[in-house]
Amino acid sequence: MKIVTFNIRCDCRVDQENNFEFRKPLILKKIVKEEPDIICFQEVMSHVAEWLNDTLIDYTVVGCGRDENLDGEQVSIAFRKDKFSLVALDHFWHSETPQLPGSRFEEQSVFPRLCTQCYLMERKSKKIIRVVNTHLDHISSNARVKELELIMRMIKTPSMYKESITFFAGDLNAYPSSKEMQVMNLYSEFQCLSENIGFTYHGYFKDEQIQNIDETPQIDYIFSRGELDLISVEKWTDVVEGVYLSDHYPVSVVVELK
Repeated sequence: MKIVTFNIRCDCRVDQENNFEFRKPLILKKIVKEEPDIICFQEVMSHVAEWLNDTLIDYTVVGCGRDENLDGEQVSIAFRKDKFSLVALDHFWHSETPQLPGSRFEEQSVFPRLCTQCYLMERKSKKIIRVVNTHLDHISSNARVKELELIMRMIKTPSMYKESITFFAGDLNAYPSSKEMQVMNLYSEFQCLSENIGFTYHGYFKDEQIQNIDETPQIDYIFSRGELDLISVEKWTDVVEGVYLSDHYPVSVVVELK
């Protein structure tokens, strides 16, 4: 089973040659080639969500906007139609009132943040797989601590769906050594599948401090809970004539469920 976390990057004209319009063919070609089973997307603008739904014909794409009216940027999950059926879908916001759309913690930036989570049944094995996808605040470390604490509490809450495996993925905007990531140390049942992958945000290498070497810490992660064997981990580092998949390297893991 191949799982990918992919910050697809907002459609920003300042990206010039890496504007979403120019990245679309490369993104589609890569996904068709790699055939991931599950993709956790971040920074999915409304029209990008429409493009994913229309273009990824072998996938079901789920998610809603983060704003009060459920419009705006999404953290979408795509899964292969031939391998999974959707059992349940839920969203919750990073706030003291997680069921209130558009809500946020006081420490956060002006942007609401949310989780998209779904329960999938693997058609062949009939196992239930839980997928939780998020994008943490980009400004406040204290907000990210609260967000991670909330997410882990929500994941730990008993569910009527007895999942065999839980995947938690996303752009956490935090280095492995940061105080916010220490929250994950309290949950020993979770394994970081993307450990030691190296830097994942490159910003198209427009910042002189970011170089094409694996010394800058990662900020994109995939965690799992449950019995599995990790087969491989890689970053999608494709670039064609200066055009990248995104300003982040997507992270892909291949696992075998026990």
